[in-house]
Amino acid sequence: MEEMIKVAVDAMGGDHAPAEIVKGAVDAVKLRQDIKVYLIGREEIVKEELAKHSYQGSQIEIIHAPEVIETAEPPVLAIRKKKQSSIVVGMNMVKEKKADAIVSAGSSGAILVGGQVIVGRIKGVERPPLAPLIPTKKGVSLLVDCGANVDARSSHLVQFAKMGSIYMENVLGIENPKVAIVNIGAEEEKGNALVKETFPLLKNCPDINFVGSIEARDIPGGEADVIVCEAFVGNVILKLYEGVGATMLSMVKAGLMETLRSKIGALLVKPALKKTMKSFDASEYGGAPLLGLNGLVVKTHGSSKAKEVTNSIIQCVTFKEQEINEKIKRNIGGSHGV
Repeated sequence: MEEMIKVAVDAMGGDHAPAEIVKGAVDAVKLRQDIKVYLIGREEIVKEELAKHSYQGSQIEIIHAPEVIETAEPPVLAIRKKKQSSIVVGMNMVKEKKADAIVSAGSSGAILVGGQVIVGRIKGVERPPLAPLIPTKKGVSLLVDCGANVDARSSHLVQFAKMGSIYMENVLGIENPKVAIVNIGAEEEKGNALVKETFPLLKNCPDINFVGSIEARDIPGGEADVIVCEAFVGNVILKLYEGVGATMLSMVKAGLMETLRSKIGALLVKPALKKTMKSFDASEYGGAPLLGLNGLVVKTHGSSKAKEVTNSIIQCVTFKEQEINEKIKRNIGGSHGV
């Protein structure tokens, strides 16, 4: 019998919880027989939502967690005070090896704090980065870090590059992934103090395929597989990416509906347009893993619908199967102090 991958899912986190979260979990177990999902949240509410779906009973289990960490709450205080919240209960399941991973669309701050404080860092990892896949012309790139460490040091960025390379090579199957650092120009002498300090370290790092600087305009073209930056820059890139994508989509749709001729044209281009738009839909790629922890923590968008939740759960299977944490331990664990 194949080993079950156990995924804890925060049923109470996100704008569309618990309905979309529960639906995403049900869709995931329908796709894979090797997944066991623990839906964590207020039992009666989750049970009521789950009753609307049909699924293989043994693959989903409800874990009661009466408390919920709200988005506006101070993360450190919330993690400390709300021991029975869905996020804390899920994190503890990962810490105690009762689950291989946790997926949550809840408070970003609480997930980042919980990941570090409860699940804990792999020995040698200085700062765990949040690393989402972003769509590009050539497929996807990993943006690392996009929200966990706004005041990173050069040594952190080198580790981000190493962990990002391991992830892309093993989860996405990209051989010798190209690593670039976000900069305001291609020249080596360009950039702020952090970039100038980090550039030569990446250039001389034997574990990665460093290709130099990348300007923001070249990111959508897929010029690098791993995009390295500190979290302030990464978060701005990610949010602008999502905003421009959503605006372009709404403008194209509006333009196609303007006249009878454009409506006829829309019918003709619809299949090709749908395929292109799908490739630029963030929900197709699951959530952002917090790399470098002793277990897998995946943060999905607060606005996540069922599809993104499903893809995030499936993503946990690949992460576990490819032994990403073990590879990070071997690459980083032995060569740096905590």
